[in-house]
Amino acid sequence: MKEKHIYIIGSKGIPAKYGGFETFVEELTAHQNNKNIKYHVACLSDGEQANFYHNGADCFNISKKNIGPANAIYYDLAALKYAIKEIKKNSYKNAIIYILACRIGPFIGYYKKQLKQLGIKLMVNPDGHEWLRAKWSGPVKKYWKISEQFMVKHADLLICDSKHIEKYIQESYRKYVPKTTYIAYGADLTSSLLTNDDEKLLKWYEEKGLTSNAYYLVVGRFVPENNYETMIREFMKSNTGKDFVLITNVEQNKFYDQLKLATGFDRDNRIKFVGTVYDKELIKKIRENAFAYFHGHEVGGTNPSLIESLASSKLNLLLDVGFNKEVGEEVALYWNKEQHNLSQLIKHVEETNYSHMESKAKERVQQYFSWDYIVDEYEKVFNE
Repeated sequence: MKEKHIYIIGSKGIPAKYGGFETFVEELTAHQNNKNIKYHVACLSDGEQANFYHNGADCFNISKKNIGPANAIYYDLAALKYAIKEIKKNSYKNAIIYILACRIGPFIGYYKKQLKQLGIKLMVNPDGHEWLRAKWSGPVKKYWKISEQFMVKHADLLICDSKHIEKYIQESYRKYVPKTTYIAYGADLTSSLLTNDDEKLLKWYEEKGLTSNAYYLVVGRFVPENNYETMIREFMKSNTGKDFVLITNVEQNKFYDQLKLATGFDRDNRIKFVGTVYDKELIKKIRENAFAYFHGHEVGGTNPSLIESLASSKLNLLLDVGFNKEVGEEVALYWNKEQHNLSQLIKHVEETNYSHMESKAKERVQQYFSWDYIVDEYEKVFNE
C-alpha cells in the first residue's frame, strides 16, 4: 500500500505539554499501528524554523505572530497553506488535512477549491460549543458561530469526540447534510509510577498542607463555564473535614478575584488553590489518592480531564449534563446546580461505601476510551 499522508492542524503541537488537542495528537502518533500512515503535525513555534520528528511524525513549525487572539486564526491558515503546498509539491495522492476546532471558517471556502483540485479530503473536529464560552465578547462569539457554520459546510467529514456534539451538528446544520462520525477522546490507563511514599509526592503534600485520601480534587481550566463557583459554594456549605484541592492556573485571572468576592472562599482554609502540575506521574498519583473528583464542565464535548479522572480516581462526582453523562454513565455520581444539591452529595458519599465504583470506572475506560481503541478507530477512518 502507498503511504497515506495526514496533515494535522489546530493543536499547539507535539511533544504535548498540556491541553486536550495536544495530548490527542501525542497519543495518536505514539500509538500508531498502521505504518502506511504518515503524520505531519503543525507546531506553534517561538521562532524555530526547522522541521523535526517526534513519535515518527514530521513536525513543521509555524512561527507565532504577536497579534493577540487573531494569532490562532493566522496559525491555522499558515499551517493550511503549508500543508497544501507540501501535498502539491510531493504529488501526494488522497492526502487528508485534519483541522482541530473551527477557527478559520470564513476562509475555508477559498481553500476548499484547491483541496478538491488536489484530491485532498478535509476532515474537521468541531470541538465543543466554543461560542458559548464566557471569556468571549459578543462579536467574538458571533465569529465562532459563523466560523463553525462554514467549517461544517465545507468539511468532507466531521469527527466528533462527543455523541452530543454529533447530534448538535446534525440537527443545527441539517441543510448542509453533514457527514459525521463519533470517535471519543482517550485516556492512559496505567497507574502512576510513583509510590505513596515517593519523596516527590510527599514533598508536594507537605508544601500544600495535604494528606492522601483526605481531599476532593478538580483539575481543569479556570473559566466560569466549568462551574467553579457552584462547586466552591456547595463545598463551603458542607461539613466535611476534607480539603478541596483545585489544580488550575489562577495567575493574573480576573475570575479568581470575582470568585473570591462572590464566595469568600479565602476564609475557608479547606479550599486550596495549589497552582498547576505538569508532571504526568505526579498528577496521576494526586488523582489516585483523592477521596473523590469533582467535574463541573458544562460546555464542550468529551473532556480529557474527565476521562483521565475516570481512569485514575476512586470516585467521580460529575455535573449532570449530557456531555458528562455519556462518558460516565453508571460509573459516576451526578450533581446539579440547585442549592444544597452538591453539598448533600458530599455528605452522602462520606456516609456511604462506593468502593465498587473505582473498578467499574476503569473497566468502562478500558473498553471505550483506551488510546489503543481510539487510535484504531481513527486509523480506520483515515484509511477509508
